[in-house]
Amino acid sequence: MAFVIERQFEIDAPADLVWNVLTDFSRYAEWNSFLPACSSTLRPGDPIDLHVKLGAKPQLQREWMIEHQPGRRFAYRMKPVPLSALSSQRSHDVEALGTNRTRYRSYFHLKGWMMPLVRALLGSRLEAGFTQMCEGLKQQAEKLWREQQTTRAA
Repeated sequence: MAFVIERQFEIDAPADLVWNVLTDFSRYAEWNSFLPACSSTLRPGDPIDLHVKLGAKPQLQREWMIEHQPGRRFAYRMKPVPLSALSSQRSHDVEALGTNRTRYRSYFHLKGWMMPLVRALLGSRLEAGFTQMCEGLKQQAEKLWREQQTTRAA
């Protein structure tokens, strides 16, 4: 059995703009209260360093890239804990729904015999954090898109 958190949002902005916001890790602090810092090459096999805020201050968590489809998807997972105690996978998907509309999907699953303990201790904070990140991405992309439209109209 796995603990799954999945969120989907439709965003009023082009897919390439949403992708750029999602992968511009240097600007995460501007819009991402759950994950205010992140760094990665996005190359499968390389690390992704996540500064996850589950409490008062962000904690560094290193995971490993497993997939990157530029403009569409990236995914990563934690290094499995021995004896199948715990493993996780997270993915981000961006899909154009038209010229100026995008679907963003955030997916996370956690499994292993330690999962019930982690879920009991952190489940509600993880759920809230993933929702905050998705909402922040939507707000940031839509804000940037409006600014681009205003600049073009001027």
